[in-house]
Amino acid sequence: MKNRIKILRAEHDLTQGELAKQLDVSRQTINAIEKGKFDPSLPLAFKLARLFEKTIEEIFEAEE
Repeated sequence: MKNRIKILRAEHDLTQGELAKQLDVSRQTINAIEKGKFDPSLPLAFKLARLFEKTIEEIFEAEE
């Protein structure tokens, strides 16, 4: 799944570690999501959307 997390994280001047701490996940989880190697759970996707004040659809895009 494509996502804009790395871009949004940079816009908010957050490191992977800082974002991970805010979401209560590991830095490795953030790295895997950014690289498209791991799709977050629905609760985690909602946390990301709330944190960045975006809809889930604005952050994630299904790959065809």
